[in-house]
Parts: sequence; C-alpha cells; structure tokens
Amino acid sequence: MFRLWRINSILARYRLDEMARGTPLYRPLRLVGMLSLRRTAKIKDMSMGKRLRMALQEMGPVYVKFGQILSTRRDILPGEIADELALLQDQVPPFPGEEAKAIIEKSLGASVAELFDDFDIEPLASASIAQVHVAKLKTGERVVVKVVRPGIRRQLVRDIEPLKAITGLLEKYWHGGARVRPLEVVKEFETVVYDELDMQREAANASLLRRNFEHSSEVYIPEIHWPMCKNNVLVMERVDGIPVGDTKRLKAAGVDLEKLAVRGVKMFYTMVFRDNLFHADLHPGNILIDVTNPGEASYILIDYGIVASLSPQDLYFISENFMALFKQNYRRVAELHIEAGWVPADTRIDELESAVRMVGESSFSRPLNEISFGQMLLSLFRVARRFQLSIQPQLIMLQKTMLNIEGLGRQLYPGLDIWAVAKPELEAIIKEKHGFDSTISNLRDKLPGWLSNSPEMPGLVHDFLRLAVRGELRTRVDSSELVALKQSYKLESQKNRQFMLSISLALISALLLVLEAGPWRLLGLSSLGIAVAGLALISFLRKPGK
Repeated sequence: MFRLWRINSILARYRLDEMARGTPLYRPLRLVGMLSLRRTAKIKDMSMGKRLRMALQEMGPVYVKFGQILSTRRDILPGEIADELALLQDQVPPFPGEEAKAIIEKSLGASVAELFDDFDIEPLASASIAQVHVAKLKTGERVVVKVVRPGIRRQLVRDIEPLKAITGLLEKYWHGGARVRPLEVVKEFETVVYDELDMQREAANASLLRRNFEHSSEVYIPEIHWPMCKNNVLVMERVDGIPVGDTKRLKAAGVDLEKLAVRGVKMFYTMVFRDNLFHADLHPGNILIDVTNPGEASYILIDYGIVASLSPQDLYFISENFMALFKQNYRRVAELHIEAGWVPADTRIDELESAVRMVGESSFSRPLNEISFGQMLLSLFRVARRFQLSIQPQLIMLQKTMLNIEGLGRQLYPGLDIWAVAKPELEAIIKEKHGFDSTISNLRDKLPGWLSNSPEMPGLVHDFLRLAVRGELRTRVDSSELVALKQSYKLESQKNRQFMLSISLALISALLLVLEAGPWRLLGLSSLGIAVAGLALISFLRKPGK
C-alpha cells in the first residue's frame, strides 16, 4: 500500500492526476480544493508526454519498460505522447558480477571454472530484466551468458499490482476508460514482461527463427547452447557486427545501404507471411550488420524475448488486406474486416469502405518513397475503432514492428520505395503458400486424419437425420449479448455497493486536508494518493460476485 501511495504522489507531482479530476468520484474532492497540490512552474509548463515520461523514470525500471511498450500503442495514444515514451531507455545499474556467477552455478550445477574456459565478471550490458556477460566455452567457442536479474519477479509483482489497481479505477471512472481500456493494456504488458523472464522461452524463439533462416545469406540468428540454458540463464553464440543505426560506420565499411534497406523489408515480410513467426522487438539496439562481405552485408538479430505469430485466420486476412491495399481495392478491405470478425457483422459496408478510402487515398497521394504501410495500417485501426474494431495484440505488434522496419529502411536509404519492395515479395509468398503445389501438400497431410474418421461418418449422419425427423434436434446457441448484459448488470451492482464506501472515503480525505501539513506530509503522501490507495484497497477486499 505504501508503494501505491508513493506512485500516486509522483503522479500528482507531475500533474498526471488531471484525468481523475473530471470523474464523478473526485468531484466532491475538487470542490474542497483537495487536489490543489503545489507544483513547480517548470513541471507546469511541460507537455503531457514529457511529464508522463519523467514520472515513469522516477517510478523505476518496471515502469520504464511499461512506458517503452506503451509507446508502441499508437492506435490508442496521441502521437506526441508516444514520441516522448519512445525516448525512455533502460538505465539500470548492473548487479554485482559475483551474484550473476552464483546464479549460473546454482542453475547449471557446476562452477563457472568447470563450465567456461573464461568468464568476464564485469557485465557487457545491463537492462531491467537481465544482464549479459562475455565468456568462452571449454571448446573455445565465444559466447554471451544472459542472467535474469535476482529478485526481478518479486519486483514485478510489487509494481504491476498497483499499476493494475490504478488503471482498473481509471477504466471504471474515467469517461474515456471504456474506449482506451487501460487495464487491458497493462495485462498485455504483464504477459510480455513475464515471458521475457523465461530464458528457455527466449532460447526456443531463437532456435525456431534460426531454423527458418538456416539457409539464408541475408539474415543470421546466433546459435543457442541448449545444455546450458535454464529458466534464468541463457548461453548463446557471441556475434560481432556494426549497429544498424551507425550509418557512418556502415558507409565507411563500403556497405550498399540501398541493398541493405531492401533486404530488411524482405526479411520482415518473410518472417511474417512465410514463417508466421516474427521478431517483434526490432529496434536498432537489437540489430547488427555483418560487414565481412560489404557488398552482401547481412542482418544479425539478437534478443528474442518478444517474438509473435498470428492465428492462421488473422494471417490470411492481414495478407489479403495488404494485397487489396496494394491494388487500392477499398471495397475488398472493408469486406475483409467484416469477414475476419474485426468489426461487427452488421457494419454498413459502404460506410466502412468510405473510411478505408479516406485512409488509402491520403496515403497514396504521396510520392511512392514516402508511403508507409505501417502508418497506413495504424490509420486503418484508428478509423475502424468507430466501427467497434476488435483485434488481437499480435496485430498491434505486427503494425509496430512494420513501422520499425520501415523507419530503419529509410534511415539507411531515404529514397527507399516500400511499395516496390513489399508488393512483389508478398505476391510471391502468397503464391507459394496458396498455390496448387501447396494445396496438394496440405491435402496430403490432412488425408490420413480424414480417413481415420471416415468409418464414424455414416453413423453420425444417420443419428442427425433421425433426430431431425423426430423433431428432437436441439441447437445450442451461446449469446454474447446475454453475457455482456450479465456483466453490465454485475458492474452496476458493484458500483452501487461501492457508492457509500466512496462517499465515506471522500469525507475522510476531506478531513485529511486539514492534516495536510501534519504527519501525512512527512510520509510524502498526498490526499490524492490516500484516496486512490483507499479505493484500491476496497477493490482488493471486495469478493467478485458479492
């Protein structure tokens, strides 16, 4: 609870309690001037995005990581705030190398001297989740050892629970909560960050990506040393290269930057549409360039904590959407949104087509080397929100990664024509995946399963017809509307039960105003922090369904 109070104190100091001021819950508090906390003029003059960035930095590394992931959600965030959050960097001091050594020895069941010919006790890099040490195996191979930060899981629980409490309150009482769904965003973050804690999961992601590009001369994935990988330790081949963002060094090495930019776009489309497994954290820090052969410079991808894939249905519909956009067939894009279930089936297709056309024409009116399909996809998601768009987080990751790749490509070669590269690449992949040979291969794979079930089919058909003739055929219908109605009724009941508690809390908080200069101030607690913490406590103590 003290942590929750501290977080709210920081939010209040950076004037991030403004959303709460407009909610019915806080109107009585505003009338008594309870939220008129002292802020410096410097903070007052800052933009909302900068205030949010500075507050997250002060809250600690878990919140910095949350801000980094939140910066990718440009479908729900204003551009100015997303740009500010993108500036957040993991500035976490390394933990002692002796601790890393102890973790490795405990996990692998042997001393570092037995495991490695050489181990650098000083970390090569340190981040909020893990840090990396350089080592050499007994076989002479150079490796890096990634060790999960001790106590990070406990710290995540400590920091994520207050975050969920605060966003849950915002979703209930802030007028924009139902549209933005902040609690859902936090739950997505929780899933991603807990996945990053599992080094065996990251090792599996790397192994599968390596297999997909095993025979590629354009992309390289370092080898994972599986016998030395545990949940909190990962050992991987060490690779050397020039960071992709260092264009001066790339030019000095004689790299053809246009060719490299084209290869980057092709790499992305191959990962998504051919393999349906893509590295979803392709920022410059995770991409190196192998310049051994400058004329054929290739990509080296590192850090596989965030890897995503789409469902077969979403993959099909997103590829068809892209092909329809390439052909500027806006009617087909609207139809695909309905067929995919991304918008309700009763959506007026002419209205949706008109909204899609507005996005497409504003994009295609630009020079070809300025068209961004990632930005176009983002605009489509934003426009479709008024048609009750419902999509999976993986599609947001896809759009975010596409923006990253396009940005990197144009940083390498500003004249890059994404259209000219992406269109033939996607057409070739779709032709290969859905062509005659692929269809025959899929049928061949599924035929044994069909044949194994075929003896049961006559009996099933007979039973179905017999019940139909007798009028005994029953169809179960699951109504999503009834479920939504039940949830709405439950929510309203909960709000009514909390009403008197909220009023009591408001009166207590008003009384605390009188004590603002007393012991509460010595603890660094604002009335806003006490109010939110108290309401969060009510939410925690309340049992669901009662």
